[in-house]
Amino acid sequence: MSSAAEQEAVAGERAADEARPSVVVNGARRAAPPPTVPAWPGTPVPLGARFRTGPGQVAGTNFALWAGGAEAVELCLFDGPGPGARESRVRLTELTHEIWHGFVPGVLPGQRYGYRVHGRWDPWTGARWNPAKLLLDPYARAVDGDFALPPQVYGHVRDWPEQRVADTVRDERDSAPFVPKGVVVHDGGPDDEWTYDRRPKTPWADSVIYELHVRGFTKRHPGIPEELRGTYAGLAHPAAVEHLTRLGVTAVELLPVHQFAHESHLLERGLRNYWGYNSVGYFAPHAAYAASGTTGEQVGEFRRMVRALHAAGIEVILDVVYNHTAEAGELGPTLSLKGIDNRGYYRLQSDARRYADYTGCGNTLHVVQPHVLRLITDSLRYWVTEMGVDGFRFDLAAALARSMHDVDMLSPFLAVIAQDPVLRRVKLIAEPWDVGSGGYQVGAFPPLWTEWNDRYRGAVRDFWRHALPDVREMGYRLSGSSDLYAWGGRRPYASVNFVTAHDGFTLRDLVSYERKHNEANGEGNRDGSDDNRSWNCGTEGETDDAAVGALRRRQLRNLMTTLLLSTGVPMLVAGDEMGRTQRGSNNAYCQDNEISWVDWSLLEDPEWRPLFELTSRLLALRHRHPVLRRRAFFSGRPHSADGLRDLAWFTARGTEMTERDWYSPAATLGMYLSGRDIPGRDERGEAICDDSFLAVLHAGAAPAEFVLPGPPWAERYEVLVDTGSEDQASEPGTAHPAGAPVTVPARTVLLLRAG
Repeated sequence: MSSAAEQEAVAGERAADEARPSVVVNGARRAAPPPTVPAWPGTPVPLGARFRTGPGQVAGTNFALWAGGAEAVELCLFDGPGPGARESRVRLTELTHEIWHGFVPGVLPGQRYGYRVHGRWDPWTGARWNPAKLLLDPYARAVDGDFALPPQVYGHVRDWPEQRVADTVRDERDSAPFVPKGVVVHDGGPDDEWTYDRRPKTPWADSVIYELHVRGFTKRHPGIPEELRGTYAGLAHPAAVEHLTRLGVTAVELLPVHQFAHESHLLERGLRNYWGYNSVGYFAPHAAYAASGTTGEQVGEFRRMVRALHAAGIEVILDVVYNHTAEAGELGPTLSLKGIDNRGYYRLQSDARRYADYTGCGNTLHVVQPHVLRLITDSLRYWVTEMGVDGFRFDLAAALARSMHDVDMLSPFLAVIAQDPVLRRVKLIAEPWDVGSGGYQVGAFPPLWTEWNDRYRGAVRDFWRHALPDVREMGYRLSGSSDLYAWGGRRPYASVNFVTAHDGFTLRDLVSYERKHNEANGEGNRDGSDDNRSWNCGTEGETDDAAVGALRRRQLRNLMTTLLLSTGVPMLVAGDEMGRTQRGSNNAYCQDNEISWVDWSLLEDPEWRPLFELTSRLLALRHRHPVLRRRAFFSGRPHSADGLRDLAWFTARGTEMTERDWYSPAATLGMYLSGRDIPGRDERGEAICDDSFLAVLHAGAAPAEFVLPGPPWAERYEVLVDTGSEDQASEPGTAHPAGAPVTVPARTVLLLRAG
């Protein structure tokens, strides 16, 4: 928090206190408790704040909060925004199965609220109740305000700014002026009517995912009105949707849009959490991305965004962070769950003062607890049924799959998802690792799940910088990673293939930098991965050297072409299709500025426009040809008397690869995909037949001759893509007879249609 903002909040708190009657406590004069209003019994379900008509047709809101072990719960109602808002307290006296509940007449949509939860303060046993801290309702559908982190929001005494900490001493200062409030939202009305919404329901095998940041994607778009840039309404704008449809993606994967908070160490350096992997409200759309308002309007705005994308045939997948929250460890703030029931919501160590941390963020949600599991699944169902989303990508999913300590693929979380009639029908993507022991689980998640395949990322990066010891790994990754996923009924689309993601270099930076450049984060360039597997093409960073620039653009074409020709589900990152750069930052999590925002001027730059055209053309090719998006793994066995197989691999000599060839550090690899007898049938039950293709990938620094395989593979070959050419706006179309040698330029992909 800035000093001016902190002073304003403190002044507001002081003014509110002075306006209340005072009492003398232990010889000191203090503000009297705020006024209280009565509550009717209400009901324990559903959890959260639900506006409805109560007994006698009286309008009001039912409040229900699970707070196991608490001694008392007060509902706090605020009469306006900001630190000076007057607070009224309602004691919830009804307790059913550890759920405190009550119906408050006259509380209408738009009402700001929070909770104060009473109980023991005993950090040594994990008990951290502190009624001086206003807590956000875990089920709040909307949040008004932003999280700042002055010392008042910590449950324990924390001297400021010297940072001396005594986390065992309870802080008695009121946090209400410094924290955002939940907002009662009207669940009825036109924004809940999905009658005219048509979910695209794109099959997994046909999906192309586009990872984007709501704010970063729209903030600089010249076709979006300025007042809508950086918002859900901006992403719903026709200018944004038109780019997605012209590119040819089928789904957007939104970086976290659950309400999140900024970390104190960032605020102290004048930075903010940009990516949003610091959730605190699992039902609330992040308020800062709303153009229409933050007292419930953000809910309708988000829904309208989903409808606009659906109307364009684009699914919406949310990147969700259920593994940890913004409350961090024992030295972190008390914002919600920590003050409701710290021992019930978080995994604690044997020393219950400390938190088990499988996430690297200070805490881990205790997902084996039924109420925590209920919170997560209720949230997921809400986003599907009431907000219209089509799937989820689970950050550090291995942490969710831990039973007591070890990752367990029969864990309660995975079992509940598998049997849930709503959730088992949506797209489920695991980031299949966490930072704990045994947390790397690529290939281990059960059917229904797809996974981010980082082994694909590593192999493709290494191949194009000519760093693979042999080509075995590349063969597996190009053909769907059967070594990882051909078990338990899983299919090639269990592999989400990616070369870049939000975390790491952009595609352009991958070929421009060999070292990370995260100085702007203020952490001495110590943050971010040192294992980038990048190659700067001879010069570190941006350069005016024309030869280096041409080589980099060729490498970008190679990486993009490889990704979109591989079997599995490709994932692109927003801006990579037009050469977006983060100036060498591989950890731009706190860069809410032009380092992270998409630069739309690149789309009109003659240097970078061809990359967009190539990407769009490859996606159109992928859409037309089912052989490029197979629903079953290749068998590699002959399917006819002539010996033709569905997948074959060739050396530069035009001969099929032998066992010895797979173990050689070859720079050239030929992959033949047969369109004959593709497994499965179309919607009418007819056999699926397609063209056959030969992809030649050559990572060598010098040109190479490649002999085109003869019958039964083909009689002739037509070149469709040549990444050695700068101009990819139109298909080359050059034809070559089978058996002829073709010269493959240095570092080039050729895609040829076999005829």
